[in-house]
Amino acid sequence: MLHDITSFLIEHIGSWGYAGIFLLMFVESTFFPFPSEAVMVPAGYLCSKGEMNMPLAIVASVAGSVTGALFNYYFALFFGRSFLQKYGKYIFVSKKKMNALEEFFKRHGELSTFNGRLIPGIRQLISLPAGLAKMAIGRFVLYTALGAGIWSLVLTLLGYILGRNATLIGKYATTATVAALVFVALTTFVYIILKREKS
Repeated sequence: MLHDITSFLIEHIGSWGYAGIFLLMFVESTFFPFPSEAVMVPAGYLCSKGEMNMPLAIVASVAGSVTGALFNYYFALFFGRSFLQKYGKYIFVSKKKMNALEEFFKRHGELSTFNGRLIPGIRQLISLPAGLAKMAIGRFVLYTALGAGIWSLVLTLLGYILGRNATLIGKYATTATVAALVFVALTTFVYIILKREKS
């Protein structure tokens, strides 16, 4: 399925331009289960052909991701926990998943809006507990942009290097995810140590 979506976007994302990347990454960052790999890998491939500019593609991706994350943040802030737990299943957020997201946010603190962007299944929805916790909007945007930027860069480089080879893309996307998880673990460890030293 990812191969079919990727092939379709390779054919069309060039004509949609950076606005298309922004819109698709906005959707990816809200509730809709849409893979970011299907957007930024084709964009990277088009960059390798000179049909798109890599820095602009990444800026469009990060802008879309942050805007989608802000949508989730304010959605949670406005409707509250009880609404999400009761009706979240209609937007692909079950009560069990919502509880898991809140636990992840409590465990990792505000840093979770950064490292959560690098974890599959969490990256799109970590903005919800941030909104419920009324996290400072400046830090929320900064951490979200940093996490989204790293992930967008990784995916764009995959597309740039591997082109349309779906087998290699799938293989190295998995490797990139594992590397991202290791990075998350190390970042969290350093964050905890620094926080303990300050307290």
